[in-house]
Amino acid sequence: MLQSANVREKTEECLSPNPQDGGVIRPPPLTSPDSQEEASTMVASSTHSSRLKYMSLGVLVLQTTSLVLTMRYSRTLKEDGPRYLASSAVVSAEVLKILTCTLLVLSENNFSLRAMNQLLKEEIVNKPVETMKLAVPAGIYTLQNNLLYVALSNLDAATYQVTYQLKILTTALFSVSMLGRKLGIYQWLSLLFLMAGVTLVQWPTESEGDTEQKVLSAGSQFVGVMAVLMACVSSGFAGVYFEKILKETKQSVWVRNIQLGLFGFVFGILGMVIYDGQRVRDLGMFQGYNTITCTVVVLQALGGLVIAVVIKYADNILKGFATSLSIIVSTLISYFLLQDFNPTG
Repeated sequence: MLQSANVREKTEECLSPNPQDGGVIRPPPLTSPDSQEEASTMVASSTHSSRLKYMSLGVLVLQTTSLVLTMRYSRTLKEDGPRYLASSAVVSAEVLKILTCTLLVLSENNFSLRAMNQLLKEEIVNKPVETMKLAVPAGIYTLQNNLLYVALSNLDAATYQVTYQLKILTTALFSVSMLGRKLGIYQWLSLLFLMAGVTLVQWPTESEGDTEQKVLSAGSQFVGVMAVLMACVSSGFAGVYFEKILKETKQSVWVRNIQLGLFGFVFGILGMVIYDGQRVRDLGMFQGYNTITCTVVVLQALGGLVIAVVIKYADNILKGFATSLSIIVSTLISYFLLQDFNPTG
């Protein structure tokens, strides 16, 4: 009796005229099987997106930590033969990046070569002005990648990781000036703390050893720090410039990466010919390559792709946390395994 009374009250409530609707009697809402299926699909999609978000963040931590430590190890490893050329590694990474992005574009077009060729022709060949806009960040990224090799040849992994976080400051400044963004008081305070941390890392400390060794160490650290600072400025400008281009157009991220890679390949070849042309003629482009070198090239090529996935499925705040976690992991490995970092107060 109570149940039938409740049902009758609910029915009368649904069928009673609503004054706000002009006295129109509305039928009770019905839940169709299609809407239930759509709701379940949305829940499944949200769960899948959440998994991809945290998976991509984990891969970013692993990739950033592995790249820094592997690059540092490869540049300080003592071998009988010649050391591999940094300019050659940059060119190889650009080639691998172009091939990977091409495969991703092919998969987006259902593995149709005709559709992919038509898309690339329309977006790259038929739009020369849009394509040439990417020459600026491509040239800067090529310079930045070469500078990172110089930095890790002269700095330990932990010092490099912390100092390179100045790119957050340069990115913020370029975002304010180029994109018109406004930063809050807490954001400016966090940038001041960042500056303080970088200053403390570079603070001179007393160490035992010969005076000549100290001079050589100081000179090497100065070269490394200057390389990191130049990389921070170039990274901030190129990142904001590339973001501005992406927001002005609706082009695929992978197509943009192909354009960047093509210009990066050209600039990388020019840099290799100018600075290491004689070495390439004497011993070849792939001199000094080994398993560690190939690992560095692969990690550097995939770095941009991982960041693109993180930005797509996560956000820049979580990306910052992932980078911070990679600093801690790099510091611990640099201290316990590589033994090239002695932390001070």
